[in-house]
Amino acid sequence: MNVGLPAVIKPRRLLSARRLVLLATVAALSGGVLFHAPIGSSGFSPFVSEAHAQSAGRPVGFADIVDKVKPSVISVRVKMDAGAQTTGLGGDEQAVPKGSPFEFFFRRFGDQDGQGPDSPRGQRRHQFTMGQGSGFFISSDGFAVTNNHVVEKAESVEVTTDDGKTYTAKVIGTDPRTDLALIKIDGRSDFPAVKLSEHAPRIGDWVLAVGNPFGLGGSVTAGIVSARGRDIGAGPYDDFIQIDAPVNKGNSGGPTFDVDGNVIGVNTAIFSPSGGSVGIAFAIPADTVKTVVAQLKDKGAVTRGWIGVQIQPVTADIADSLGIKKAEGALVAEPQAGSPAAKAGIKSGDVILSVNGEPVKDARALARTISTMAPGTSVKLGLLHSGKEDTVTVTLGELPKERQARADTDEQRDSQSSDMPKLGLSLAPANKASGYDGDGVVVTGVDPSGPAADHGFKTGDVILEVSGKIVSTPADVSKAVGDARTSGKRTVLMRVKSGEATRFVAIPLGNA
Repeated sequence: MNVGLPAVIKPRRLLSARRLVLLATVAALSGGVLFHAPIGSSGFSPFVSEAHAQSAGRPVGFADIVDKVKPSVISVRVKMDAGAQTTGLGGDEQAVPKGSPFEFFFRRFGDQDGQGPDSPRGQRRHQFTMGQGSGFFISSDGFAVTNNHVVEKAESVEVTTDDGKTYTAKVIGTDPRTDLALIKIDGRSDFPAVKLSEHAPRIGDWVLAVGNPFGLGGSVTAGIVSARGRDIGAGPYDDFIQIDAPVNKGNSGGPTFDVDGNVIGVNTAIFSPSGGSVGIAFAIPADTVKTVVAQLKDKGAVTRGWIGVQIQPVTADIADSLGIKKAEGALVAEPQAGSPAAKAGIKSGDVILSVNGEPVKDARALARTISTMAPGTSVKLGLLHSGKEDTVTVTLGELPKERQARADTDEQRDSQSSDMPKLGLSLAPANKASGYDGDGVVVTGVDPSGPAADHGFKTGDVILEVSGKIVSTPADVSKAVGDARTSGKRTVLMRVKSGEATRFVAIPLGNA
């Protein structure tokens, strides 16, 4: 039996030398060919009460905690249709379900068509796939938590408990945005359950990871909390706990415990240059798990609050352009038409500084905060509007299904385009450029060595505003840039539309 190479993800350009890997073991069984989909970490010396260890006459260890929590951890095995479970990405098969927030990053190394080494080219080998992961009981009547990517698209789910007994499970609900799922095992009312921690862990706290790596159920590893609040590019609600307890293929959905035996997180991904354990693993925090699981148990799905704005971080350059002392808050790039934000009078260029009096650190924090609130909730948003602080009340809507953004690929230049060499741009009025009929100024060319290229401009972008002023001609852009320099500003802020997305870009005037 051959073991395939793991699926990996490359979440960010700055992390291009590493790979982020989901923890589930996904095995495609056909003709004796076995494929896996990954996880990782490194080891260290465990610690518990030294006085207790000495009085007991044995080495320091975690044995007492393991005895307490290990029976609550289960091995999860799923069967799914191969076609439903994988989807093409650049010619490769993926080892995660279509629609997962991790989908963009995943690619299986090996044969491009997903066939085994002995399979004739063009002949479909995989009739079904089997996946393995982990989970844990949160109630004695059989409710258990695992990862969405372990059970999504499953035709059947089977779990094995620590005592070796096997049960059939049903999926109660899944949440792809946080990669969590709730399953139910019937047949008993005395399953050993554990509690989700009431407190966030501190960096440096000892932790235990228990799960089903490589199908070896009931495996225990130990480590510490390495960091909190990690954004790994998996979705808008990233807030992962980083741990260095070794976790591997099949640990997906398994718990990370503190030294009191409470679950602080659900293991879901790793960084790995090789697909193996290198000591950088990520867990979904317990407070997120509580919120999501409660809704999955109640109605089988998760609904989230929504204000209806495109937002972006406030960078130092943007803060300087707006006259803000600290680069904090969430900059509104575009309120959606008819959204709660638009109805409340929020405009492009406003900066959301607080929610119900609590400061908003950045755009990601705002998204997480609003997502935890129920649709219909009224919230007070502190704003910086037209240079002045203001407060508006917004009644949250329900987060709609994600729309597929369409990119405009028309890159034709117009005969009336105007070059702005100091910006590294060629511009044309949107209402006169070929393929465009809207407002603003179209970017018809970008000098790859110019400052505009350094700030993400590309052909087809539309400049809507410069320094808060609507522009319709290249001359408008040039004048607004000149006015900003004359007034002593070090940067000029532009509102730019790319496809269906709108963002603000601050360009240093020294380069303009």
